[in-house]
Amino acid sequence: MYENTEGTSLTLKLIDFIDRSPTVFHALENVSAILSAAGFTPLDPSKRFSLVPGEKYYVERGGSALIAFKIPHDISDPSFSIAAVHGDSPALKLKPSCETDAFGKYTRLSVEKYGGMILQSFFDRPLSIAGRISFFKDGCIQSKNVALDRDLLIIPSVPPHLGSIKEPSLSVDMLPLFSQNDSDITLSSLLAKASGICKEDIISSDLFVCNRQKGAIIGSDGEFFCAPRIDDLQCAYSILEGLIESSDSDAFSVFALYDNEETGSSSRQGAASSFLSDTLRRALLSLGKDEEDYLIALESSFMISADNAHAKHPNHPELFDQQNVPVLNGGIVIKTNASQKYTTDAVSASLTEMLCKRAEVPFQSYANRADLAGGSTLGNILVRQLPVCSADIGLSQLAMHSCLETAGTYDPLFMMKLSKLFFETKFSLSNGKSYKMSNN
Repeated sequence: MYENTEGTSLTLKLIDFIDRSPTVFHALENVSAILSAAGFTPLDPSKRFSLVPGEKYYVERGGSALIAFKIPHDISDPSFSIAAVHGDSPALKLKPSCETDAFGKYTRLSVEKYGGMILQSFFDRPLSIAGRISFFKDGCIQSKNVALDRDLLIIPSVPPHLGSIKEPSLSVDMLPLFSQNDSDITLSSLLAKASGICKEDIISSDLFVCNRQKGAIIGSDGEFFCAPRIDDLQCAYSILEGLIESSDSDAFSVFALYDNEETGSSSRQGAASSFLSDTLRRALLSLGKDEEDYLIALESSFMISADNAHAKHPNHPELFDQQNVPVLNGGIVIKTNASQKYTTDAVSASLTEMLCKRAEVPFQSYANRADLAGGSTLGNILVRQLPVCSADIGLSQLAMHSCLETAGTYDPLFMMKLSKLFFETKFSLSNGKSYKMSNN
């Protein structure tokens, strides 16, 4: 049985957070509640900001993205310490009219792919539905998160007796079984009951097939844990905890939670939008600064783009670079790529390594095997809007984009400690070349 160490305790909180966050909409709702409980004030993005030095705020966009920030007491020489994460995960998304017949005997649900997932991992396990609904009430369109909190669906696989399916078809093999045709229970009736909204008032929805399996600590000594949606809720929650625990800084401490990273970030709530640049600019303008102050602040700012990295697979080590291969519980992963899929360069890597050493947390490097292309993340998209010094980091995990992923029990604590120090640190640039890190 695992010991209730500080690292295990944080991971148990992370597992609970993941359990309560079946979709990005629920993740944002939970993050907002944590921030509010920690004294952060919500801002209305459709109204002028009225900010006060020394206070802390957050603003949402699209029901699935959020930016939280702490303002320093002294704003005479502003800069930003920014951590960017994403809250979405690969999943099957229900189509608008999704209930479809199967030879007059069953009802299935028609879906399409959201992000790149390991399709086979969704076979033969209890699944459910979660997301948000939009409805008409009090003269306007409103939205509400909903989760059907029961084992509801299954995607049955084809047994080997009938021939194996190596490449599942989304339109044939991945349709979840919902009911038999003589059932009078419809999806809309279940959504109405779960949400408390009349079925006739529900207009539209964003619904996903989700794995309700609760996370668990595993391994001979409790050194691993498994859960759905570890990518990227592990980084998101650990860094959020670092923000909450951080002391006052001479810099703006900024936490950005994005949606749609798994589909390229090209949305109004994704990293390719102007959400972060708009928010930071509005914050400085509200505090009496001007556009020149904002541009100067960016030059001395530092950003970490935190998204998980592939741990070296115990059964397939040949798929990885020989030297730059992270392992579970090995600490912060610093990611590099010659094609700029990651933003890390020599300067930002050095800053990150120094932060890790000061925070007394281990770190390791990741680079793709040279003949295998890797995916990009938030950093190289965000720096097009915010030309700041940036590093791509993460925590290592196995089975990325599976219905159930695996990671190290002690890594979240390493990320929390690093991010706490990061948010307490002010970065400054001299002569366009030399960076300095200072703490109160």
